[in-house]
Amino acid sequence: MSGAEPAFVPAARPVIGDDEIDAAVRVLRSGSVVQGPEVAAFEQEFSALVADRHCVAVNSGTSALHLALLALGIGSGDEVIVPSFSFAATANAVRLVGAEPVFVDIDPDSFCVDPAAVEAAVTARTAAIMPVHLYGHPAAMDEIVAIAAKHGLAVVEDAAQAHDAALNGTPVGAFGAAACFSFYPTKNMHALEGGMVSTPDAETARTLRLLRNQGMEQRYANEIVGANMRLTDVAAAIGRVQLGKLAAWTEQRRANAAFLDANLTGVVVPPVAEGARHVYHQYTIRVADRDAAQKALAERGIGSGVYYPTPIHRLKPFWEPDQKINRQWDLPETEKAAAEVLSLPVHPSLSQDDLERIVTAVNALGEQR
Repeated sequence: MSGAEPAFVPAARPVIGDDEIDAAVRVLRSGSVVQGPEVAAFEQEFSALVADRHCVAVNSGTSALHLALLALGIGSGDEVIVPSFSFAATANAVRLVGAEPVFVDIDPDSFCVDPAAVEAAVTARTAAIMPVHLYGHPAAMDEIVAIAAKHGLAVVEDAAQAHDAALNGTPVGAFGAAACFSFYPTKNMHALEGGMVSTPDAETARTLRLLRNQGMEQRYANEIVGANMRLTDVAAAIGRVQLGKLAAWTEQRRANAAFLDANLTGVVVPPVAEGARHVYHQYTIRVADRDAAQKALAERGIGSGVYYPTPIHRLKPFWEPDQKINRQWDLPETEKAAAEVLSLPVHPSLSQDDLERIVTAVNALGEQR
């Protein structure tokens, strides 16, 4: 009698354990469930991850990007330089404040924005640069910050995938005028849903708190036009539990990535820039025939993902000819990456057997050519 088929190895696996459940129940029983003490504690504790900057919790990573741009005064008539190789939220946030995204190409190794392309894209209308720390690899922040200083621009880090990443000892989230994190369930840590903005400036932090809460700090004393983008205390309590586990999970992701680096053959494994601390939200390889590769991996019980198959500049909201600005973007590295990238499981729930199965399945791709 043959043994059971091995379990399918998913590309991502959100962790929701007894600690998270107990935290949620504790808050529900407390009766204080929205924008209360758990949110304040989460903000304070997360600050330690970003060089003790001010932290403001909101209801999603997209809200974090949106409110960060608003708090910095970016709006109609402004341009914001962004990579096209990212999730649509990066550019959506720019449009939501009335500004225009200017798409630039990426570095082929890190998949993050190319500083030379950023420099070339600066115009008189440029107000900010929004680098994305894609897949958990920090962007070339030293160069980007220098470009921003030279031209008097704000830097807003999209750190949605990069909790606990760093560059030359400086944590991601501590470079720009603002930085934005996501706590979506598949991220390196989550709160079921939520986001965080970090900033070095106390006044910007206060503006963010007003913007997330209908423009008021004290009830019915509205100071500016704001929205309801508050984080619940249930989400914050879950986030606090996850934050306490992040360091160990990060090291497990990095160990899993090191095993894949050492044992995969016939594919391009993700390079890591000198001085970069990669936290492997995704472990992304390049393959020539991606559809065939995904099918072959699935047949062996290995999940995978494509992040992202369509660059933002080719998505309908940013490509239609009747848009206010519809440039003919020349982004060859972006187009190449969108056609080749494939993300393998690297999450901390993987067992050693899972890792060996991933290696066997991926290495078999080359043997089948």
